[in-house]
Amino acid sequence: MTELRKLTPEEFEQLVAAAELVVPIEQTVAWANYQQTIPGRTPWDYLALVRDGQDVAYVAFTDYETHGYHYLRAHHGPMWIEPPTEEQEREAMEALVAYVRKRDGKQVFMRLAVDHELAMSQPTLSSIPYDTTVVLDVTGGDDAILERMKARGRRDVRKALRESPVTCADETDKALQSFAEYYEIMVETAERDGFTPAPIKDYEDMLRLLGPDHCRVFAGRLEDGRVVTWSICTISGTLGTYYYAASRSETMRLYVTDKLFYFACCELGRLGCTDFDLMGIGSEFSPKLMGLNTFKTKFSKDVVHVAPDRDVPIKGAFYASLKMGKRVISAVRNRKAEE
Repeated sequence: MTELRKLTPEEFEQLVAAAELVVPIEQTVAWANYQQTIPGRTPWDYLALVRDGQDVAYVAFTDYETHGYHYLRAHHGPMWIEPPTEEQEREAMEALVAYVRKRDGKQVFMRLAVDHELAMSQPTLSSIPYDTTVVLDVTGGDDAILERMKARGRRDVRKALRESPVTCADETDKALQSFAEYYEIMVETAERDGFTPAPIKDYEDMLRLLGPDHCRVFAGRLEDGRVVTWSICTISGTLGTYYYAASRSETMRLYVTDKLFYFACCELGRLGCTDFDLMGIGSEFSPKLMGLNTFKTKFSKDVVHVAPDRDVPIKGAFYASLKMGKRVISAVRNRKAEE
């Protein structure tokens, strides 16, 4: 039977460190402090999952308020000390549901990483979860990083180093002073790729509150001084993550992204990272992300399975009404698209 123990932020950090877990940035106290600056998001509880008197996992939840209701989010959590069996994961989810119902009556569901396709879980109402990612080994220096890439990735990086017109640099300090020129490129990228960027304040708060120990901006500039490509990479212990990236359409065929990506790999290695997570690719589970595979998979021979986000209802009837509402909205949009 799984039991839960509430932790202070300090206890959470100490226990996770003692367990020598690789901690995703979203499961850190630093991330929770950043999230509370975003309207509608509030750090909730830090919990230990306990079985037979031993801690088996840790999880940090954030309360999300949206469209008049609340749900809990534990991005990349729980963090398991050992991978759970299906039965162990089911027990853990049942214990969490019971805890949430007793602790906070306004929560409609939890969104968290659930590896097994449990009957009590549902596909996420929103967002595009993934169960596969690419993780690069960024140890051993620049040459070693390049040699570990797939042939296609090495070829493109070498071509970029020879021919790409950008100069790459860590521009974290510049971006902290003003994020405006970087955000302009994100807006262009969003219009081209069909998504809505977060408000500029979210990126500014992320950089400021996580700080340079946890968040870096790498950028490529042309000779005239214009930024044409950039990325935000997070750092949590020895784990780097390719969190956001944007580029000008005018330079996309000039290998500027390949050059900057390789620069980021090398810089993260110098900063003490051993692994660099590229934040998800497409698979049978998440076919909508297949467009990411061409770029991301050329840098590594291996892909990594991760537990995908799933929804676990707390209030079943309310959650069912949200699903129905989503189906109605999708049907209306499809009809309009056909007209």
